[in-house]
Amino acid sequence: MTSPVEEKLAALGLTLPEPAKPVANYVPYVVTNNLISISGQIPLSADGRLAFQGKVGQDLDEETAREAARLCAINIIAQAKAACDGDLNRIRRIVKLGAFVNCTDGFEGQPAIINGASDLMVEIFGEKGRHSRSAVGVNALPLNVPVEIDALIEIS
Repeated sequence: MTSPVEEKLAALGLTLPEPAKPVANYVPYVVTNNLISISGQIPLSADGRLAFQGKVGQDLDEETAREAARLCAINIIAQAKAACDGDLNRIRRIVKLGAFVNCTDGFEGQPAIINGASDLMVEIFGEKGRHSRSAVGVNALPLNVPVEIDALIEIS
């Protein structure tokens, strides 16, 4: 039997990828008490390749960067599923997203870009998907990705 979250993912035509493995000295998530802290996720496609690269305002437009943020959110959900032993019904609340946008000096559209992730969380989890967040512009990100997002999630 599939969960309501899995049904929403399927209805949107989304398939969760295998959670990305860490590439340095960290773990992809930490579960402590009723919280999952998920390390920063980048826009990796289901085949493990970078789907987006470049600096927003120079190499990518805002709409493309929003798609990259949405893909980061999909990867966050994949990590959360692994942390919950495959049971997305354990998610009680998306508490916070911390987002970084690789952008040109003077770019001010970070919040609109990160809406790509925020909107998906609400679309998938409803009211439980509403969260606090930060959307910070930076001059570079690993592998020249346009967006990296971490998360804090409450579970049962």
